[in-house]
Amino acid sequence: MNNVLKFVLLIIGVGLIGYGLYTLITPEFSIDAGPLQVEAQGDNTQSYAMIAFGFLSLIGGLAFGKR
Repeated sequence: MNNVLKFVLLIIGVGLIGYGLYTLITPEFSIDAGPLQVEAQGDNTQSYAMIAFGFLSLIGGLAFGKR
C-alpha cells in the first residue's frame, strides 16, 4: 500500500508541476486581426500554486519511501 501511495503522489506531483509550467509559459488569450495583435496576460498565482502543490506532492511521495 505504501508503494502505491508513493507512486501516485509522485505521478500527481510531476503532473501538477508540468501543468503549472505549461499555464505559466503559454499566453491565455491571443487575437490576431491584420496588423493588430493583442495578447491578454492574467494573474499567474494559480500557476504558482500548482507548481507549489506539485513540489509538496513530490516531497510527500519521497518521504513515504523513508518511513
